[in-house]
Amino acid sequence: MTTNPQSALWIPLFDELADPLVAARLAAEAEEVGWHGFFVWDRLTWPAPVSRVADPWIALAAIAAATESLRLGPMVSPVARYRPAALARQTAAVDRLSEGRLTLGIGLGGDAFGAEFARTGEQVDDRVRAEMLDEALDILTSAWSGRPVRHRGPHYVIDDLTFLPTPIQQPRVPIWAAGNASLRRPPHRAARVDGYFPMEVRDPEQLAEIGETIRALRPDPTAPFDLAMPLPPGADPTAYVAAGATWCLTEFDPDTITLDQVRGVLRDGPTTVAPAGR
Repeated sequence: MTTNPQSALWIPLFDELADPLVAARLAAEAEEVGWHGFFVWDRLTWPAPVSRVADPWIALAAIAAATESLRLGPMVSPVARYRPAALARQTAAVDRLSEGRLTLGIGLGGDAFGAEFARTGEQVDDRVRAEMLDEALDILTSAWSGRPVRHRGPHYVIDDLTFLPTPIQQPRVPIWAAGNASLRRPPHRAARVDGYFPMEVRDPEQLAEIGETIRALRPDPTAPFDLAMPLPPGADPTAYVAAGATWCLTEFDPDTITLDQVRGVLRDGPTTVAPAGR
């Protein structure tokens, strides 16, 4: 039976929104109106006309402190741009500050918009970044346990370090893996974690097929799993929820987003499923 999904705002922290205090106030307003989540982009740069970009982790810390119930997180963090040890500390800190409300969105990232990897000397090869991402996920899971981490891999070394305090959420912070819906590898990665954030989904039928593929790959197909669907403001999510979407994330055009636009969408309230027979 189709039910209402969890509804979130998905915000590029650009220009008017490139201020942690602004993001925190918006999140507090969203919580009052009844939204369930507030997720932010994780970018170093974006092409013109965007000129200002906020740090997502500082913004998330401010959001965590300003809210009580909203699920929050980066959507998505290009993990290969981070050192896993630093990311382990950041995620644990934000999870504790939010009292267990962090969801970590993870992905490869890319240079299509702003060339942030090439311009900062980071890895530009998609295949290598995928290897780095998978290796980093193993390190994060170990670090969050509170037990000593001993890891020596092709890309990272952690030599007998313990990461305390741990996140509140155990055995780990929920992870959603992002990826292009037409590619084979992202659903396989998503099957290892707690959710999938598919990009460029053609239609509800494709989303349903993706959900079936992931369930077949999971060790326990009946275990809870999130499918998070990005949709434009005002879109009817009914067909996507029927296809398996558990979250609907309202997206904004990064080139034209304004504070007034976000506030208008926010105040309209969270996404709801259309009544039967509509």
